[in-house]
Amino acid sequence: MATEAIIAIAAALCIVGSTIFPGISQGKTATAAMESIARQPEAAGDIRSALIVSMALMEALTIYGLLVALMLIGKI
Repeated sequence: MATEAIIAIAAALCIVGSTIFPGISQGKTATAAMESIARQPEAAGDIRSALIVSMALMEALTIYGLLVALMLIGKI
């Protein structure tokens, strides 16, 4: 019983950590990209491409965290 509770807490912490931190990072990245586009509108295409790639990598971290949490839940 105690082991199941520990696994459930670990899964919850995994989801929390893998959602909050990439979310904060995505907000900071989008803010920096918008400021960069405002300063240099002619570089908007390059900045947008880099923004999309970096957002996709951050979202992949969230998906990995969800996968780990689901694997932990499967052990209950």
